Amino acid sequence: MLTGVVLKAFNSFYYIKHEQGVTVCKLRGRFKQERYSLAVGDRVEYDLLDDETGIIEKILPRQSVLKRPLVANVDQVILTFAAASPNLHPLLLDRFLVLAEYSKLKNILICINKIELADLVLLEKILQPYYEIGYKIVKVSARENIGMLDLKNHLKDKISVFAGPSGVGKSTLLNAIEPGLNLATGVISTKIKRGKHTTRVAELLPLAQGGFVVDTPGFSSTEFDYIQKTDLEDYFVEFRPYMDTCKYNTCIHDVEPACSVKQAVLDKKISQVRYDAYLNILHEIQSKKKGF
Repeated sequence: MLTGVVLKAFNSFYYIKHEQGVTVCKLRGRFKQERYSLAVGDRVEYDLLDDETGIIEKILPRQSVLKRPLVANVDQVILTFAAASPNLHPLLLDRFLVLAEYSKLKNILICINKIELADLVLLEKILQPYYEIGYKIVKVSARENIGMLDLKNHLKDKISVFAGPSGVGKSTLLNAIEPGLNLATGVISTKIKRGKHTTRVAELLPLAQGGFVVDTPGFSSTEFDYIQKTDLEDYFVEFRPYMDTCKYNTCIHDVEPACSVKQAVLDKKISQVRYDAYLNILHEIQSKKKGF
């Protein structure tokens, strides 16, 4: 039995990376019957056939999984946003951070691209709450080659997934990091100020310096159908020191009295912007559960 990593999937074929190269495989029928979602990044065992294609016989346990887009065994997520064109919106960043925290990824890196277009004073003001929480942030310009070495150092020998809204320059960044990738890049619509979706499927891309990156299909919103309202607090890391000291153990930090999280917001120990994002997502979850 041979082992490898799923680089990409296309029309029910899986491209498996191993020490000798890449083998195109199909999935054993029983997995199809179980409707198991084999993901990019999954480690698998497969048998080689006479025609040098393979059959995947076993899917090895995952160390981590990013739910949307579905990518397995990721070491870190690079949440990529533009400083301008389109403008950086904290609420959208917070939504992606919730997705990353929910996926229990060990490392989360916020990457701000297009800093050559930014009002740097305003940008630092927007990012200040994230510095205070402890998130790592890199500011780069793919077009001007600013900060790219720092970003590359974060990627070395890791499986990194790039995620974020469309139009922020993820493909441009990856082309700058690894010129041989030749990924398609898009432009921003002058009418709606959003990028065209230039990346169609998630794919694991090897880096010459060691490691892999995943360029994921662009999307501009996140959904939280799988998150319970009582669990949302866990994905706002700065809430954690206060959650257990609320008066009621069922407190979800909204309208309840004697809430330690709300008091921390009043005391400026938790950012008002971040708390507002929490309420925005909480109320969205509650509305969907009620069927609205």
